Amino acid sequence: MIEKLKQRWGVQSAWQVFIILLVFACTGFSVMYLKRWMVEWMGIERKWVVWTFNILVILPLYQVILLAYGWLFGQFQFFWRFEQRMFSRIAALFSSKKS
Repeated sequence: MIEKLKQRWGVQSAWQVFIILLVFACTGFSVMYLKRWMVEWMGIERKWVVWTFNILVILPLYQVILLAYGWLFGQFQFFWRFEQRMFSRIAALFSSKKS
């Protein structure tokens, strides 16, 4: 499994794979905690408002926190490229030309 991740992500060592997985875990935990706190603080109760909040606030916040943790753990370049690939795929969904 580690070898597959090394190959997929284009990294050199198992240690780097571990750090990348740790960054994803820390980001997920942080965003989950912040979301819970923010929704409670704002008093949001309706599901559609929570979903809207997730898309408009939490999704961009996740990206910023991912880059911050990537920087803290010395993997900023990996996560910067990861973000660029992700945003180019999202942009491609919206800019598909129909003939």
